Amino acid sequence: MNKVVTFGEIMLRLATPDYLRFMQSNSLNATFGGGEANVAVSLANYGIPTDYITRLPKNDVAEWCISELRKYDVGTQNIVRGGDRVGIYFLETGAVARASKVVYDRAGSSIAEIKPGMVDWKAIFKDAAWFHWTGITPALSQGAADACLEAIQIANEMGVTVSCDLNFRKNLWKYGKTASEVMPALVEGCDIILGNEEDCEKVFGVKPEGFDATHTGGEVNAAEFESVCRQMMEKFPRAQKVIITLRGAINANHNTWGGVLYSDKLYQSPRYDITHIVDRVGGGDSFMGGLIYGLLTYPDDDQKALDFAVAASCLKHTIYGDFNLVTVAEVENLMKGDGSGRVSR
Repeated sequence: MNKVVTFGEIMLRLATPDYLRFMQSNSLNATFGGGEANVAVSLANYGIPTDYITRLPKNDVAEWCISELRKYDVGTQNIVRGGDRVGIYFLETGAVARASKVVYDRAGSSIAEIKPGMVDWKAIFKDAAWFHWTGITPALSQGAADACLEAIQIANEMGVTVSCDLNFRKNLWKYGKTASEVMPALVEGCDIILGNEEDCEKVFGVKPEGFDATHTGGEVNAAEFESVCRQMMEKFPRAQKVIITLRGAINANHNTWGGVLYSDKLYQSPRYDITHIVDRVGGGDSFMGGLIYGLLTYPDDDQKALDFAVAASCLKHTIYGDFNLVTVAEVENLMKGDGSGRVSR
């Protein structure tokens, strides 16, 4: 059984249309998104059974959210109900030299009030192969951090593979603890670690020498990140693989995109030139969803798993919203070099 369990917050996403600034817009497009939910949707699209765990209130917005997840065949049967509100994030999409902006309205959300013991992890992991969490969840509250640690420890006991996306968000750590204080104990229980250069540096002080993500000009030397992967594996000896996503920012609409995976050696992906980004929010989550699929489907081929993840997330940049709504066949076509965008008839 390849069931994947993910745990974290899903929010109502309210985004300005057509690259408008907040002050210009008279309407907002409403969808849903959140790191771990985005991963679950990707995997469900690839035919992997999923079980998404969160805590939501008993109100119509929460029911709307759950119905959206069910539409994509994500398992919602173990969502915990309680609390008063669904978190919200507002998105202003940038263009060219103007960066995108995110404003959070998630204080006091239902999952921020979660506590250990509210989720029956032993029952949930009974038929699971994989558990995934991100660094966003323990940033929400001490209770969320404790519940996440509880899940990781039970998954370790039951032989379930654990992956994390470090996902450092400095604006979320507001309850008196820092990421550097909380994250090590959680990451110690992980078999697969995903991050980018900022995550590793800001949380663990691990960085490639001489690299500055704001001045890449679109060019990123993948080999520079082997030292980052080695240092992370030394810090966290349980880890079997460390993966770094490599984004070269030319402007808000034009990025290069790739990744490296380190296990027995360094694997490097092809580099994609994404010239007309539709929506980059959820790009890292689409990478993680593709990576989990790849590692489950090609367990003896780290290169193919990495290539699938990068191609999947490349396609996500062409899709509006947090969710990566692509199929395995579409990803495989891009992996074969078919990026022409010709009409499929």
